[in-house]
Amino acid sequence: QVQLVESGGGLVQPGGSLRLSCVVSPSIFSINAMGWYRQAPGKERELVAAITRGGSTNYGGSVKGRFDISRDNAKNTVYLQMFSLKPEDTAVYYCNADGRFTGVNYWGKGTLVTVSS
Repeated sequence: QVQLVESGGGLVQPGGSLRLSCVVSPSIFSINAMGWYRQAPGKERELVAAITRGGSTNYGGSVKGRFDISRDNAKNTVYLQMFSLKPEDTAVYYCNADGRFTGVNYWGKGTLVTVSS
């Protein structure tokens, strides 16, 4: 059973930076593509960024140029580095992964990011 555990959320001022982490167990090699999604109050969940096993990346339009997704296979971790944060980035951020051998799509429980002065 694949488990995803997010961390790194918190309160940050506009213009600030934050790095989210998603640890995959038992191993990141059990995963194909991974992604970060977010859901703000009253809004639908949306794709923030995604990364394939090969390292190709894709970003949602509102975060291009400000966010960076990466993966460290040795640490079984995917990161979302966020720069120039805006109040509209406030949301619960979820880690998502496609099981390589199961074909199942997995979700973490989410981590809250609040951008406010």
